[in-house]
Amino acid sequence: MEQISNSKCFGGFQKVFKHPSSETKCSMTFSIYIPPQSSPDEKFPVLYWLSGLTCTEQNFITKSGVQRYAAEAKVVIVGPDTSPRGCNIEGEDDSWDFGTGAGFYVDATEDKWKNNYRMYSYITKELPQLITQHFPVDASRQSIFGHSMGGHGALIAFLKNPGQYRSVSAFAPIANASRSKFGIKCFDGYLGRDEAAWRAYDATEVVKNYKGDKVEILIDQGKADDFFQDLMGDRFAEAARGAGLAVQYREHEGYDHGYYFISTFIGEHIQHHMKYLRN
Repeated sequence: MEQISNSKCFGGFQKVFKHPSSETKCSMTFSIYIPPQSSPDEKFPVLYWLSGLTCTEQNFITKSGVQRYAAEAKVVIVGPDTSPRGCNIEGEDDSWDFGTGAGFYVDATEDKWKNNYRMYSYITKELPQLITQHFPVDASRQSIFGHSMGGHGALIAFLKNPGQYRSVSAFAPIANASRSKFGIKCFDGYLGRDEAAWRAYDATEVVKNYKGDKVEILIDQGKADDFFQDLMGDRFAEAARGAGLAVQYREHEGYDHGYYFISTFIGEHIQHHMKYLRN
């Protein structure tokens, strides 16, 4: 790994690294916040943050204000990039909502994309192994959360891997992706026309067959969100409750889709996860 940056923040360190990925066959970048250590042997629980369309590993660490809460809770926060980059695939930079910056956290099956666009396996397998190997984390205590496309990614990562993550939360997730214009575009491009393959990555469909621990899921949604109609968090909440999961689905007047919204409630999301990560 190559360290790109290292800044002291609230007694801990906000770092960014780059590494060659076996899953995406290119260099991947991730951020990691490490809280103040009481001793060199101290290990922390770890929270994985997945960002939304057009984002890199930078958006969350520069706009959310999460470091203060992570330092107080003594939790490591890891934030990967949102897609492979520079793979020289024709069309990868043609639009903001597909290709570069829009990996959608799936493993592509279409020939053009399948060698590189394997973000699902990258975030659920390769990256956690890398973090456990190189940083002071307790691999038995990990959770996941995210925003928009990343909220979709967090929900499916949790639901499709019972026992890997202790908890999950999301801000304005694309929660019923096979019915969303954003999900349809990405699923069609990465997975082809088989809608059964789409449903395998649609949180509202996946939750119907969830067999893991019955933890509470926290979802926050701004009611002034320009993408409100395409996110459908309420549909996911209804399906999850039907599967026996508790869902705290909160709609907030006046809040939009951006990081002012996220920074307002990020502390409550850290508190939510720490209920599950502390013991």
